[in-house]
Parts: sequence; structure tokens; C-alpha cells
Amino acid sequence: MDFSEQDSVAAVRSSLASTPDPRLREVLDSLVEHLHEWLRDVRPSLAEWERGIEFLTAVGQKCDEHRQEFILLSDVLGASMLVETMEAARQSADATASTVLGPFHVVEAPERELGADISPSSDGDPCLVRGRVLAADGTPVAGAQLDVWQANARGAYDVQDDGQPLGNGRGLFTTDEAGWFWFRTVVPSHYPIPTDGPVGELLRATARHPYRPAHIHFLVQAAGHVPLTTHVFVADSPYIDQDAVFAVKRSLIREFEPVDDAELAERHGLANPFRCATFDITVQPVGS
Repeated sequence: MDFSEQDSVAAVRSSLASTPDPRLREVLDSLVEHLHEWLRDVRPSLAEWERGIEFLTAVGQKCDEHRQEFILLSDVLGASMLVETMEAARQSADATASTVLGPFHVVEAPERELGADISPSSDGDPCLVRGRVLAADGTPVAGAQLDVWQANARGAYDVQDDGQPLGNGRGLFTTDEAGWFWFRTVVPSHYPIPTDGPVGELLRATARHPYRPAHIHFLVQAAGHVPLTTHVFVADSPYIDQDAVFAVKRSLIREFEPVDDAELAERHGLANPFRCATFDITVQPVGS
């Protein structure tokens, strides 16, 4: 039959009727329905539709082993945080809040001993970050793996900055028998997300700023527990209330407190005075 505006959804859904995977069919059926409804609502011209295709093509072409422009697009449209928020609704309220993965988890973090410096090639305020990984009942989780990454004090990740070797600002740690982790670093800075690609063009076209508040990423995995992607945010950082990717949650904000303690600084291999942040992380058991 002739393809018509009124029958477009039915025609495409009919072509999907033999999809073997029921979840894939459900997702595609819904996608087609909402996509066609949106097209009928905004009624783009052919030129506008072609410009949209060109934009998505450019997003894909900007991706490489060190850059994930599609994640960036998902982030700035709030889609990443919506998926995270819906996923979090299925989890225990006792678990640490999750937030976006972001586009910079693209380099394998070097394994480091507890207490190591993850930012040896970065200048800035020396900092100790410490905490425990805990189960929902408060018991420590030994042997949990923490993948950590951050920007430096100038707001750049290693993959953005020729002055940093790959792996700077990153570390892979394993909690001790009491669930503790700790590492040295520099206090990260707020920074702009990359604006030299199509997502940057979109931000400029919509008069939006590109900035994220200062934070450190954590990806936590422990046997028998649900993996957790989260951040710790630096209290009072610029843009703490205006994150370009909508990822700030109040429960994840911590003071990076000034500490003047020569003995403690020497014990951890830090210059004195230094800054210190404590960030305990609660993970949810699988199946709870």
C-alpha cells in the first residue's frame, strides 16, 4: 500500500513484526511511534532533516579511542542522567547515588597501590581522598575495585592535554580488608566539556555554557554487588548548581577541607598543608 502520514507507524511496525528478540521489538516499536509523532509535530523540511542527519554523522565522526561525542551529546541533552535516575529508582535508597559515566572513561587506568599518587604529572593543591566501600548493612567490602579518574587543576584530562601522559589523573585501586581506600592527587578544577565538535556547536546555538563543576569520577565494582558509577563533587566549586550535563546530586558533594598537620602529611607523602576529602561509598547487593 502507499506509505502515508496517517499509516506510517503501522507500516514500519509491520516490518518489525518478525523481530525474534521481544525486548528489541518492544524498544523499536516505541522508538518508531515516538519518532514519527515528533516528526509530525515539528514537521521538518527536507533541508532541516538533512541538516539533522549531517549533525549526527558529525557526532559519530568525532568519536575516536580518546573521545566519545555520542556520550557527550547524551549528557548535554539530559538523557544520560535520566537513564541513571530511572536505574537508581530500582536500587536501594541506602546505596550511594549514581551519576553519569561521562565521555572520558576511554583510557585503561593504571593499577596503583593504596595511597599512591594518581596525578604525579599535575601541579595544584595536594589532596588526600579517602573512604570506605560498604555494603548496605554497613559492613566493609574488602577487595572492591575502584576505577578513579579526574581532570587536573587546569581542568584538563590526560586525553585532552599533551602535557599529561596517558594515565595521569587515573588509578585502579583495591580496598583493604576493612573496605578502606585512599589515594593522593591534586584538587581538580571545574572545566568546560569539549566544544570543538558538533556538541559544542549545539551548545553555542542554544546559548548554553559548557562547564562542569570540579569532581572526581569513581567506577566501583565488587563481587556480589551492583556496579556503581558516581562522582564526588568539590563543595563550592563554580557551576555546582549549573552543571552542563545535569549530573550533580547533593549527596555527592563533599568539602575538600584544608589540613595543616605535618605528621599526617608525612605519613601520606603529601606536602603540608594539604586538602582532604572523605567519601564513603555504599554498594547494593545483586538481586536486592
